[in-house]
Amino acid sequence: MSHQTVIVLDFGGQYNQLIARRVRECGVYCEVKSYKTPLAELRAMDPIGVIFTGGPNSVYEPNSPKADPGVFDLGVPVLGICYGCQFMAHTLGGAVTAAQDDSAREYGKTETFYDTGCTLFQGLPQTGISWMSHGDYMAKVPDGFSLVAHSAACPNVAIADESRKFYGVQFHPEVNHTENGLAMLRNFLYGACGAVGDWTMGDYKNASIAAIREKVGGGKVLLALSGGVDSSVAAALLAEAVGPQLTCVFVDHGLMRLNEGDEVEEAFSKWDLNFVRVNAEDLFLSKLAGVEDPERKRKIIGEEFIRAFEREAKKIGQVDFLVQGTIYPDVIESGLGDAAVIKSHHNVGGLPDYVDFKEIIEPLRLLFKDEVRQLGRELGLPEYLVMRQPFPGPGLAIRVIGEVTKPKLDTLRLADFIFRDEIAKAGLEQSMNQYFAVLTNLRSVGVMGDGRTYDCTLALRAVTTADFMTADWARIPYDVLETVSTRIVNEVPGVNRIVYDITSKPPATVEWE
Repeated sequence: MSHQTVIVLDFGGQYNQLIARRVRECGVYCEVKSYKTPLAELRAMDPIGVIFTGGPNSVYEPNSPKADPGVFDLGVPVLGICYGCQFMAHTLGGAVTAAQDDSAREYGKTETFYDTGCTLFQGLPQTGISWMSHGDYMAKVPDGFSLVAHSAACPNVAIADESRKFYGVQFHPEVNHTENGLAMLRNFLYGACGAVGDWTMGDYKNASIAAIREKVGGGKVLLALSGGVDSSVAAALLAEAVGPQLTCVFVDHGLMRLNEGDEVEEAFSKWDLNFVRVNAEDLFLSKLAGVEDPERKRKIIGEEFIRAFEREAKKIGQVDFLVQGTIYPDVIESGLGDAAVIKSHHNVGGLPDYVDFKEIIEPLRLLFKDEVRQLGRELGLPEYLVMRQPFPGPGLAIRVIGEVTKPKLDTLRLADFIFRDEIAKAGLEQSMNQYFAVLTNLRSVGVMGDGRTYDCTLALRAVTTADFMTADWARIPYDVLETVSTRIVNEVPGVNRIVYDITSKPPATVEWE
């Protein structure tokens, strides 16, 4: 696949993935690379432009991250964001120092004034709100640069050398808090870099199918299908490419949401492939009997899933290719070069040793989550599967507090369905990132009709988040919560009290266990 490419050079910024996602939203392919990437490797990528991310360091400190200065000699436009702007100024002959007083430091939403004659700001309002986050100050702007944006506290919010197409901004155009930030990035990509917008999921689908067919030839392909978005889209892509050469093993551990197992099986009935559904509910519940500790639950479920998958894989015999649903954030978060590892991912850096195969295929490795969903639509997967919200690997086992039993799971499944159903009816699905029910191990006194009850307490949880590293509790309208509560108490036996979790992350986590 050949696309115009923009390089996002990462200096340890918290928004590195977000910058790359914004670039791709503009129809331009990009890759995130460590600032330590050798110049020869960057040049070999033949980029049409380079974007420097922000970062937590001060550029004038001896050990601060610095890219090869030759990046400015690649002959392509460069945009520096926050730390990236200061790196540009520092490297090209300017001076960056710590702000001498609080008035020169800027954090949060800031009124900003733009020179709309600059390529970055063409066609945009002259005034807007930008999101600042810097404590350093450009005391001297490099020769050849002009000031193209300012605020009340800072005369050099943005700088530009139009002759070389070098631009620097002290704010973050990639975040939603910056008004017209996406338009600024689009101006850089199309106005400065000459992008043509050749990155689409339709093209990616067709090119990937052709590449997979060439790689696989007549070989056998195996995929562990969890029913989540990533594995489902990977399965659909392989089904389009090699059809009956693909075996999808779907281990139904009995810990899924209401009707989910049937929905997954139905979604793949349109393809000519080998779909193996392992109905292992009894096995998993027997292994979980008497277990209350959440970490033990996780380990038991993970181990049994591997064993179940292994048993089915052995029935197939020799497998030539194993498919994994690795996506681009997994790759970035597992460390780019010497970049800090946010978290390790099981799909990255190691191959399972319980299946005998020759090679691995990761068809989604270059895609962000929103792109994976769009690819799913291109492949004809149903919307309920494409937009399925994140679901933990252990499933409902970690949403049943304490011991997991089938009656508890059935109670939770129905209550969780009612919650999600009412959120959908209210048109609130897109206003929150994850929402679900938790069956606590608390019982309380209630009154049903003329009788006393002593039944379960059910908790509702809903959050909004950009990255799931932090999350805020969702402000669901009271009337919706009232409807949910009334339905659950009336329709779900054994539940007489509903509570709503209003704790953000941190200090809480999204899941209860």
